[in-house]
Amino acid sequence: MSIKDKLTEDMKQAMKDKEAGKLRLSVIRMVRASIKNVEIDKKKELAEEEVLDVLAKEVKMRRDSIEEFNKGNRPDLVETIEQEIDILMQYLPEQLSEQEVRVLVAEAVKEAQAASAKDMGKVMAVLMPKVKGRADGKLVNNVVREFLNK
Repeated sequence: MSIKDKLTEDMKQAMKDKEAGKLRLSVIRMVRASIKNVEIDKKKELAEEEVLDVLAKEVKMRRDSIEEFNKGNRPDLVETIEQEIDILMQYLPEQLSEQEVRVLVAEAVKEAQAASAKDMGKVMAVLMPKVKGRADGKLVNNVVREFLNK
């Protein structure tokens, strides 16, 4: 079952759950709308990988929002956004742990023959296809920086 099909099925279930599925329903509807907008922009139906990109972008937007809401002292909104992230994460592949990211970074540094922070672009070019959708970009970026600055 494709992610889009799973979203549709889960949306139907959330509608049936009425009050209990309200947040879930709104998040799923919003993600489906985002996917549809990208499809309209590209004038084609999205492949599974492109749908994952849209989902990852939605999660990233919410993580950025959490930082802003924390600065604005809005714990109520932070809690809601965290719940939305939990819902979205169910549709993304299993996320890599920091240790797994470190192993992949070490391999990518070797493969790209990187020696300093100037080679970060080479390392990221090798690494990103391996972690796409499976690790937070900020985490990957920080680990690569840390590794190259040793």
